[in-house]
Amino acid sequence: MHILGINAYHGDSAACLVRDGTLIAAAEEERFRRIKHWAGLPAEAIAYCLSEAGINLGDVDHVAINRNPRVNNIRRLLFVLAKRPHPGLVLQRVRNIRKAASVESSLRAALPGQPLGAQIHHVEHHLAHLASAFLVAPFAEAVCLSVDGFGDFASAAWGLGRGNAIRIDGRVYFPHSLGIFYSAITQLIGFPHFGDEYKVMGLAPYGEPKFMDAMRQIVLLQRDGAFRLNLKCFRHHVENVTYRWNNCSPEVGTLYTPELERWLAPARKPGEPLEQKHKDIARSAQAMYEEALFALLNALHASYRCPALALSGGCAMNSVANGKVYLRSPFKQMYLPAAAGDAGGAIGAAFVVHQELGGRPKEARTEIRNPPAHRGEIRKGRTLPRSSPAGERFIMDHAYWGPDAASCQELLGSKASEIRAKNCSLTEISDSVELCQMTAKAVSEGKVVGWFQGRMEWGPRALGNRSILGDPRRADMKDILNARIKRRESFRPFAPSILREHVAEWFETDDDVPFMMQVFQFRAEKRSQVPAVCHVDGSGRLQTVHRATNPLYHQLITHFHQLTGIPMVLNTSFNENEPVVCRPEEALDCFLRTKMDVLVLSSFFVERKSQERGERR
Repeated sequence: MHILGINAYHGDSAACLVRDGTLIAAAEEERFRRIKHWAGLPAEAIAYCLSEAGINLGDVDHVAINRNPRVNNIRRLLFVLAKRPHPGLVLQRVRNIRKAASVESSLRAALPGQPLGAQIHHVEHHLAHLASAFLVAPFAEAVCLSVDGFGDFASAAWGLGRGNAIRIDGRVYFPHSLGIFYSAITQLIGFPHFGDEYKVMGLAPYGEPKFMDAMRQIVLLQRDGAFRLNLKCFRHHVENVTYRWNNCSPEVGTLYTPELERWLAPARKPGEPLEQKHKDIARSAQAMYEEALFALLNALHASYRCPALALSGGCAMNSVANGKVYLRSPFKQMYLPAAAGDAGGAIGAAFVVHQELGGRPKEARTEIRNPPAHRGEIRKGRTLPRSSPAGERFIMDHAYWGPDAASCQELLGSKASEIRAKNCSLTEISDSVELCQMTAKAVSEGKVVGWFQGRMEWGPRALGNRSILGDPRRADMKDILNARIKRRESFRPFAPSILREHVAEWFETDDDVPFMMQVFQFRAEKRSQVPAVCHVDGSGRLQTVHRATNPLYHQLITHFHQLTGIPMVLNTSFNENEPVVCRPEEALDCFLRTKMDVLVLSSFFVERKSQERGERR
């Protein structure tokens, strides 16, 4: 049985393919379109998933979409009658609902000549979020929580996952939303683009929580652990705020009113400097979000008395708050999916449909696939049987579900003269140990290395297959990366990838963080050793690297550890103000147009000659 999961007509559109209860492929459309957060029908991601499974659209039995236009409509109607919002807002919402309902015809148009006989399933937005965490987690039972902007007229949902089912017991409905609150603050501080909320997280440690009295009048915590917004500060529920979701980079109009500026400060205009007050607002907004999240989590734990948590939704991308769950709530275990936001709804919707149809995987397992060019003993990949308290269920413990690094040899053969014209050497290294040793040595020498291996990551994080690597010991490495490649704000930190077996030695935790979704404090005595990945507040958004799930990346970091005594490398996404590279040609293009020192493209080692690095020595 083949189930195609889709997140469409919203930011981060994406697709996945589930066969007999096992995930085969998953990718976000932005990686193919080369437009960040691309919104619309994920036609190219769908085509990739079908190709990876070796089928066409006619072989798909079911299509699962993470939107259900039929839910919560009575609440929608009552809201319109009570609040009488701008007619343009109502019309916009109706159009959006109709677009989500028209996926069947859009699929036929996007893949002409391929018959579509699949049954279409519309899965409630937050149920898809909850399923994207719980139905692929190693828990027999867990409290399930989804928190985001909005989807199907709700901004949060919670309940209990048990076995292969999720029961939703509560929701926070439109217009109240922690996601809208955080997005409005993001806009007020002067970060206008869809998805810029992570910049507020990065800026927050530079400020003080001086606006907490105001924040508590903007976000109103309820006795039952839920929350409401002071709607006088927001426009999204009554005015015609612009939203663009179709075949474009998403755009969202101004979400706040002058009342929010009166509580906090005038909005920062384009070109104006970041002042201390903006940093203090960021710190206060982060603190307010955490107050609301942990009030809800503590109420849920008190209600369910279950030690495990499956957390999802766009707000679950707040890695700073995620790293405090064990400190500020009684939960003892947590699963965070690699794509907690709307892209992950594609996987959640697919697994909801699988379970509703009574499906069981033929063998619950994790597959590790790597291209055969230089893998030695792991040439054929590995199939790891999994037994867990969740019983016979697919467990998603890695994120490598995208296109692989195939066709590198053909590409480099055709580009060899151009590469050499750029004063670069090109060497093929068939032995994986030698390849990792050379790469680790280059990183230890302070070189910036583009690392393109295996299958592309699912979700927003580069996790060692589409990564740029640097030496975490160099205090100037952040400036080097920003000057030569990334060109991003100086307050934004870079992340460490650390060998799983060394986590407790370096961090104030021994938690498993395979998807780089949590921030923890470095141990005080270790911080000075890795200034390039230690944020101003002593924290790091770590990725734990396992030998079983990414043997080549683990081997590389192991060699770096042997050379330097440091069991981690700096890891940032392989891109230059664009989506993370997907295909080998995009990796090569990024390398050639920037000032990267080394590109390791599958089994090929491309290096700029030393005179081109003279300006930074």
